[in-house]
Order: sequence, then structure tokens, then C-alpha cells
Amino acid sequence: MKAEAASACPATSDITPAVLAIGQPEFARTLIATLRRVAGVGHCMVFSFAGERSARCLLDIGNIPIGAELGAAYSDHFHFADPNRDAIFRKQAIGRPIVLPAFARRMYGDKYRKIFFEDSGIVDKLAAAVWVGQTCFYVNFYRTMSQGRFASDEVERLRTVAPSVSAAVARHFQHEPVSPDDPDRTLKALFASGAPFARLTGRERAVCLRIVSGLSSEAISADLGISPHSTLTYRKRAYGKLGISSQNELFAIVLRLLAARSMN
Repeated sequence: MKAEAASACPATSDITPAVLAIGQPEFARTLIATLRRVAGVGHCMVFSFAGERSARCLLDIGNIPIGAELGAAYSDHFHFADPNRDAIFRKQAIGRPIVLPAFARRMYGDKYRKIFFEDSGIVDKLAAAVWVGQTCFYVNFYRTMSQGRFASDEVERLRTVAPSVSAAVARHFQHEPVSPDDPDRTLKALFASGAPFARLTGRERAVCLRIVSGLSSEAISADLGISPHSTLTYRKRAYGKLGISSQNELFAIVLRLLAARSMN
């Protein structure tokens, strides 16, 4: 029986599909599918640190409905309260992937715990990080209440593949083509930094970004994995916060901000 289990482990822990998807549009979907097969991961989020005061959400995929909001909140200011930060920055010079300590709720402050675990339904987490030059790629693997905590064998497999996964993630985002003339990237940057959009939650920004990109309500719902009713609700809330009532007015805000950026 032990021999059979040992021989099954390499196949179970094979992350080849994710590695082969590096640099491809399907990387995120392939990564979460691979993580689910390997260790039953429900959701994956990737952040980058380019200095101790800067955090950015690079990837948010899986079964947490408010993942986009959590990513935005973490990037805005909650990264300062993450207890894993100390270990990540302390080990910046080691030159190899870092598997962070096992999850324990007591590690986190009350407000952080409420927002990132209780309100989101997250019951377990494992994380890894890797530094590439002066940039850190921080990969988080989650399980939700409907799934329960990771089983001991899932934890073992996940800790085994976490260094390779973090390296694959770093390679993907490190070499992701970045063009200042890429309209999608420009719009994402605008929604992330434009003053009017700072009033919106992560999900409200995501809906508005897709409206400006030309997606229908049905396409937005499918892209974000939410119901059409939720899409309309987020749109209505966003329009209210922006003081507008139509898609044309949203376009006008975006065009004004783009014009201002082009003059700087």
C-alpha cells in the first residue's frame, strides 16, 4: 500500500499543465484547475510587492465571490497588517521560494480576520513567495467554508508543489507583455488609480471596467462568475457613487481621465 501511495504522489502533484501555460491567456484558469487537482485548492490570489509600501493584486481566481474586493482592499492598505510580510521581507536575499508558516487565525488582527476570513468564508490558507530581483510574487491558496480545511495529505502535496508554483507564477507575470499602448492595460491602470474610481469597491470597478471594454451585462456576469442581478446591482452602486446615471457618462469620465494622462 505504501509503495502504491508513493508511486501515485508524483502524478497527483504534477503541475506541468500550469508550467506549460506560462505566458498564455489561459494561465490563470489552468493554474487553478491544476491546484484543485493537486490539493483541492478553492481559490488562488497572487500579489506582488515592489518595496515595502507597494502591493498589487495580479491574479484572483476561484470560488470566493468577493475575491476582487479582497484583492483591492489588500493592495490598498491591508498588506501592512499581513503577518506573512515580515517573513517575506526578511528572506528577500535567500534566492529561493519561501513557503510561509501554517495558517492560524490568531496570527491576524480582529479587523483583518473579519474581512479576509469571516466575511469571505475562508477557513484555511497556505502561502508561498519568491523574490525576482526587487519584486516579490506572493501566492496564496485558500479553502472556503463549503470545502472545509485542507486535509493533511493535501497540505503535504501543496507544500511540496508551492515552490514550483510560485516560480511559475513569477515567470508568467515577470514576462507578461507590457505595452504602454495596450488599451486593456491602460484601462486597468486607470481604474486602479483614477481618483473617481477609488470610491468603488473592487467588484464595482471590475463591472465598470468591463462596461467600458464593451461587454454586455450577460458577458460581464459570465466573465466574473456572478449572476446578472449582481452585475446590475454593482453597476447601480457604482453609478451612484460616481454621480452618473448612464453608460455614456461613464465613458465621459474615462475619456476625461485619459486626456488628462496624455497631457502629463
